[in-house]
Amino acid sequence: MMRTKKSLRVVLLVLMMVLGFAFYVSAQEEPADDSKIVLEKIRADKKLFVSENMQLTEAEAKGFWPVYDKYQDELFLLRSRQFNLIMSYKENYQKMTNETAKKLMDELMAIESIGLKLRQNYLPKFRKALPEVKVVRYYQIENKIQAVLYFDLARKIPLMKMAD
Repeated sequence: MMRTKKSLRVVLLVLMMVLGFAFYVSAQEEPADDSKIVLEKIRADKKLFVSENMQLTEAEAKGFWPVYDKYQDELFLLRSRQFNLIMSYKENYQKMTNETAKKLMDELMAIESIGLKLRQNYLPKFRKALPEVKVVRYYQIENKIQAVLYFDLARKIPLMKMAD
């Protein structure tokens, strides 16, 4: 029963994050204050989720949370770049050219490369703050959240149109 409740909370949190990201996307045309509130709520919910699943000691928490916050700031910039890529794809979907497709693909490869470098750059920082088992657990949490986001995007983004 406890496991089911926790699993349900995980699914609900991830869905909230996906919906929150979608809301953030649509909120870009709204006043900046509204989108800022939404983003802060998403970040707070994610932080609570991480906190509940990391079981940090007081000493671990003291070292972990500052690194986590900086990592999330950089991850947010990467997610913003992904969002811009998706919007560019959407804008060009009906009139896609080889040149535009190449630019989009190059940007996707750059984003994926930066994401890997970001995870690699923060690994020693997380290792300094936490025992290895908890570092792996944290990276698993991030990977699961990313997998759900990517799955949702994959369902919603159509394949590239082919010339008739």
